[in-house]
This record gives sequence, structure tokens and C-alpha cells, in this order.
Amino acid sequence: MQCQVGAKATVRVRPAAAGAGGRVWGVRRTGRGTSGFKVMALSTASTGVVPRLEQLLNMDTKSVTDKVIAEYIWVGGSGIDIRSKSRTLSKPVEDPSELPKWNYDGSSTGQAPGQDSEVILYPQAIFKDPFRGGNNILVMCDTYTPAGEPIPTNKRHRAAQIFSDPKVVEQVPWFGIEQEYTLLQRDVNWPLGWPVGGYPGPQGPYYCAVGADKSFGRDISDAHYKACLYAGINISGTNGEVMPGQWEYQVGPSVGIEAGDHIWISRYLLERITEQAGVVLTLDPKPIQGDWNGAGCHTNYSTKSMREDGGFEVIKKAILNLSLRHDLHISAYGEGNERRLTGLHETASIDTFSWGVANRGCSIRVGRETEAKGKGYLEDRRPASNMDPYIVTGLLAETTILWEPTLEAEALAAKKLALNV
Repeated sequence: MQCQVGAKATVRVRPAAAGAGGRVWGVRRTGRGTSGFKVMALSTASTGVVPRLEQLLNMDTKSVTDKVIAEYIWVGGSGIDIRSKSRTLSKPVEDPSELPKWNYDGSSTGQAPGQDSEVILYPQAIFKDPFRGGNNILVMCDTYTPAGEPIPTNKRHRAAQIFSDPKVVEQVPWFGIEQEYTLLQRDVNWPLGWPVGGYPGPQGPYYCAVGADKSFGRDISDAHYKACLYAGINISGTNGEVMPGQWEYQVGPSVGIEAGDHIWISRYLLERITEQAGVVLTLDPKPIQGDWNGAGCHTNYSTKSMREDGGFEVIKKAILNLSLRHDLHISAYGEGNERRLTGLHETASIDTFSWGVANRGCSIRVGRETEAKGKGYLEDRRPASNMDPYIVTGLLAETTILWEPTLEAEALAAKKLALNV
């Protein structure tokens, strides 16, 4: 094996032990002055170089076959892990109804017992595949027993029921979700850009910052942004966050069940990109203890009535309903959220419901513009970064549109929150 460096020096090295198939892996630096390294496979059986993996991965198959690859994606047994597998379709498809159901071994994902392990995948939404390109697709699925019953980790099923209710459909619920995440150095599980076992300077210079000493992981954020746009995800922006190594992207406005589908596929894309970059993605709501911001998934929400004239009164009624179901929402807003919702670092206490205008230390924030115009949206700042978007969006619609408190409970809550509803 030889490794060519630049255009002048040639370094010969002893061939490594052959792996499966009698091949070894080499790394070649290509082009004068370039810094990119490409992987190539070398054969120990001959001096010839077999086609590079990169060429095969980037191969366009449209000229030789109508067949396409569909990547079926679903939520795993932990409720936050993402699983996927590929299958060949005879031709391109545009609607989930054209796709076949599929199955997988649920005993290997913590979703079924070994003696009855088959779980059925129902295709629900299609996105373009930014990794394979062409007519290849990503398919968001939910999960069922062979008898057609949703399994416990299938939270999409209940959300779809809520969003298909005529009262909810009439209100056209919009969601804008701010997904925060943290990038970790592989093997050491310590934030990207931090000295291993040590800490950077205090928070302050890192939010929306530029510079090699303040911004860590921008290429991953930018690659993810473009992958989302290619896939058809309604991504609306991205920025570096308060804690170094932490980022955020926003998805929306999305209507109804679409919000959950888009967040899950965007997370899948982020997992794939960090996998390729050799960086670990975590959605832990408080990855580093101490005087460091946690990671949330703030959810902006409005209904048709909120967006129309007089909508601020509807928003206040929604806030009142949310206060009465605070414990229910908190229980469904993500694991480990108690480590994040402490009342510090731009959060409200997990034990107390609060609301305010332009106050990022409240459970529910209303923007200045909404107050001034008398219509708009509210921001639920309680969801953790690892929340299930199907649960959060479904609960918001259920609590504010379908659920009605007793008059007595409503009056007491209104008094406590100083809400004139």
C-alpha cells in the first residue's frame, strides 16, 4: 500500500492485515494543497485498486433502473431512539398509500417479546433522501401489532386522532418547534470544543457566535440545514446556542401531525450526519451539570382563533387551560427535564406554572408583538430537547381546543394567574 502526500513525496508503508474479503483500507490525500482525505479499498490479491466506496455511494442509478431505495424510519423502544432499514421499490412513489407495509424484529428494539416479535411498519410520510439522492426516499412510519393495534411506543397514532378531530381541524393548529441539541466528542462523551476533562470559559461569548474559539460544530449544523431543505422538511432557521457545543434549529410553521413527522425526520438526518462526522449527538436536557444552559424544545403554538383579531383573549384562555393541566404536560414533556427546569438558565421551575410577556423564565411566554397586535401565538418553554413531538403537539391541541375545565377550576386558576378571561 502507498500513501501519496501532496504531489512530491511518496511514502510506502507495510500493508495492513487483510479484512473480510481480502481487502485492506487505505486513506489517500488527493490533489496538491487539498486537505480532504478520501477512503479507498485496496486489494491484497492484486496491485489494482477496486472502485472507491465514494464512487459507489454517489452512483446515480436512474440511467440503468427504475428501482429506488426507500429507507423506512421509526421510533425505537426507548421512545427517543431512531431505527431504520432499507428496501427496494420497483418504481418511484409520491404518496405513502403507494408503499407496502413492512415488519421488523421488535424483540431487538425493546418493543416486542421474543416469542411474538413481529412489529408492523405503516408508512405515513415521505421525504426526499439527501444521502442517496435521485428518486430515493425516506419514509416516516409508525408501529403496530400484526392485529393492527398501535404498540405502546407509537405516539403518532393518538396524535393523529387528535388532529383529525373536526374541532381541531377547524382551528388549523400551527407549530414552530425549536430543537436544541448538544454535540459530544466521541469516546469521551464531552462537548465538542471543550478541553477533555476540563471546561471552557463561562457562558456569554458563544450564543450565535463566530470564530474558532467560540463556535464548535458549524459544519454539522450547516450540513443538517441543507439536508433538511433537500428532504422537504420545513426548517426555518438555525443558530449556535448559549452553551458551547450546543446548537438549535427551528422547524415550522407546520400544521397538525406534520410537525411531529418533520421533527422526527430532522432528528434522523442529524443522527446520520453526526454519524458520518464521527461526532455523538445527545438530546439530553441537561448534558453538563452546573452553570451551563440545558437543552429544550420550545414549542410555539397558535390556532386560527389566536391568529385572528381578538386572539389574545383566546391565548389567555389557552394559558389558563394549560395551567390546570401543568402536571400532565410536565409528565409527558421529556425524561430528565427536572434537571433542566430549575428556575435558572432561562427556565421556569418544574413545580410551578407561570406565564409572562417576553419573559423567558416563565412556563409560557407571549411575545411583545403578540401583546401589541392583540393576536398571535404562545411559546411553551417547558418541553425538553428529548420530548416526543407527537405527544407535545397533540397535548397542546387537546388541552387548548378539546378539553374544558369546570367553571370553578377556571375561576380559581384565572385569579391565581391574574388572567381576566
